[in-house]
Amino acid sequence: MADDKKRPRAERSLAPRTKIYAVDYFAKKHGIPAADARRLIKQHGSDRDAADKAANRLKG
Repeated sequence: MADDKKRPRAERSLAPRTKIYAVDYFAKKHGIPAADARRLIKQHGSDRDAADKAANRLKG
């Protein structure tokens, strides 16, 4: 995603940390390793339902 130049610089710099948080949250939510969570998020993109289903399949 390209930087939105209309947002203040300080606000734009928060994006990378937000993505890391999303991976950690997803991993904790499903009880899977962060590496697996990162792979699932990358594979399914913004489709949360598909990522959740894949994580559930991975768990059990």
